[in-house]
Amino acid sequence: MSAWIIAYRRGFSEPPRVYPNALDCGRFRLMPRVKGFLGGLIRAGSLVAAGLLVALLALPPLALVLRVSPLTLIGRLRDPAVLEALRLSLFTSAIATLLVILLGLPLAYFLIARRVRFQRVIETLVDLPLVLPPTVAGAGLLFAFGRAGLLGGVLQAFGIAIPFTTVAVVLAQVFVAAPFFVSTLVAGLREVEPRYLEVASTLRARPSAIFLRVMLPMAMPSLLAGAGMGWARALGEFGATITFAGSLPGVTRTLPLAVYAALQSDIDAAVALAVVLLVVSFVVLLLLRLLPAGFLSGRARAPRGAG
Repeated sequence: MSAWIIAYRRGFSEPPRVYPNALDCGRFRLMPRVKGFLGGLIRAGSLVAAGLLVALLALPPLALVLRVSPLTLIGRLRDPAVLEALRLSLFTSAIATLLVILLGLPLAYFLIARRVRFQRVIETLVDLPLVLPPTVAGAGLLFAFGRAGLLGGVLQAFGIAIPFTTVAVVLAQVFVAAPFFVSTLVAGLREVEPRYLEVASTLRARPSAIFLRVMLPMAMPSLLAGAGMGWARALGEFGATITFAGSLPGVTRTLPLAVYAALQSDIDAAVALAVVLLVVSFVVLLLLRLLPAGFLSGRARAPRGAG
């Protein structure tokens, strides 16, 4: 059951109104309204602070978009080097997203289906790439899979070399994208109403069947949202990739690395590439937010016909 929220409409002059959900409060304020000069000063200061942050977030993308004309952008996109970087980025990010889903689903299942040992440690490791500096992540991957790394000797025995290859790009993208998918899916799975799981259990359904046929369909919004965010993060990965995979044209130079390389010699090409990444990332995030609120909230709902 949702927590009860007490909201006040006009200070404390009216009796409190009780709402079953915070979202039901509408335009009612959770804090008493401050009137007079102080209230106006607070509102003005809040608007200025909010406007400054919005401006800080909007100015860099706007500067990129205004820097290049549509005709110049189209012309730059026909450059073979740009197309090569774009194809490599789309290919590696798609493979990385697929791997994140295939590997993340079992992990999410074990994190919510049972209380595993060191669960807090595992959850912290999952979220670690969110706060880890990208160059540190790249160095860690290099010292783990490089020739002198922890697994370097084993990989060399089988004739496998990962650093500075396309495989290294995919591994770096998986490393940074996994938290977006796993954390979002786990949150969605934990919101599935227990009564539907209890009904499935009374029908003697196996735990795997309950997960695949009950929990996963009801948490599908979270799965799709996590996959979309993970793909966008993989597409824009730079720091771990350049440290672990380098910047070899046609092999490891993805769009973010191509932007960095173009900044050294061709500013217009760098801006065009940056605008492409900006547009793709913006469209993905916008689509995720334009979907119905209940769909993207990750809130599990009962299937049709459920009582």
